[in-house]
Amino acid sequence: MTSFESDYNNGAHPAVLKHLIETNDQQSQSYGFDQWSESAREKIRQACQCPQADIFFLAGGTQTNATVIDATVANYEGVLATTTAHINVHESGAVEAFGHKVITLPSHNGRMSAIDLISFLRAFYDDPTYEHMVLPGMVYITFPTELGTLYTAEEIEHIYKICKGYNLRLFIDGARLGYGLASDECDFDLAWLAAHCDVFSIGGTKMGALCGEAVVFPQGNAPRHFLNIVKRHGALLAKSRVAGVQFDALFTDGLYMQIGRHAIEMAMRMQRIFAKHGIKLSQSSTNQQFAELTQRQMDELSQYVSFETWEPIDSEITLCRFVTSWATTDAHLDTLRKALEKMSRETDRGAM
Repeated sequence: MTSFESDYNNGAHPAVLKHLIETNDQQSQSYGFDQWSESAREKIRQACQCPQADIFFLAGGTQTNATVIDATVANYEGVLATTTAHINVHESGAVEAFGHKVITLPSHNGRMSAIDLISFLRAFYDDPTYEHMVLPGMVYITFPTELGTLYTAEEIEHIYKICKGYNLRLFIDGARLGYGLASDECDFDLAWLAAHCDVFSIGGTKMGALCGEAVVFPQGNAPRHFLNIVKRHGALLAKSRVAGVQFDALFTDGLYMQIGRHAIEMAMRMQRIFAKHGIKLSQSSTNQQFAELTQRQMDELSQYVSFETWEPIDSEITLCRFVTSWATTDAHLDTLRKALEKMSRETDRGAM
């Protein structure tokens, strides 16, 4: 069955696998000191235009978020995020497990509003009892958001300015970074992003790697003993070359952005297929598409393609997620198209 459940339901991009096989018989150092990790760091520094950047490779996304937050905020500080943020909803309390409260702000179609942020901070510090509360130490946003939406350069710039005014760190979770940057609606590039935050991640797991995430401190501003903290969180690969080799491939000859563009092209075709059959979609210009389906439509489509049930909209309609990736093919989209056509014919017959 064709799966649109996620962007990590295949193995690895062929170029990544090829590089793993080509280097398999060579020996190397461990814990991030292998030659391929260093090569990948240099390629990422060039792509970010940050020659001084500190870069680390971690095992997975949840470990990355929990580790970065734990390493960069004090033990009495929390992190500000939207109610829909990944760290607040889908990480099983990993951030709180290391003693940092997730302080939530309203979600505006997945995004954090600079107005909400400044309003919260002013009210917080206007309260004479704020020293009895969890102090905000960081702002966490995702790009793209969990709902497939994007921040504009202006929105990130405003949030970063507020962060600097209140001595907060800005962390951008880029688990799907390449899909956001490749979107036609994105108005900045990787180098611009690196200049407008304190730390960000570059997702590998969802972007063609078997596993692994890159953490980038663009100003060479990694916390002291960050590697110790990574290991304390169980996020340090002893066989670090597994991540290093993959990112070395992903940042060779523009592969990372090629993967992003391919997934976006497939997602835009998917949009048109749904629209042709009168299926309403929530706003998204990235590889995550959210379709509003009745229970009957869900039942019929699930016979041909798999997708994720996201959340109920009302008693009759459910929001369902369909995701494209580097591995999405024309044949996969044809399966979806044929399933929708069959569903439409049966609906027409039922109405006669």
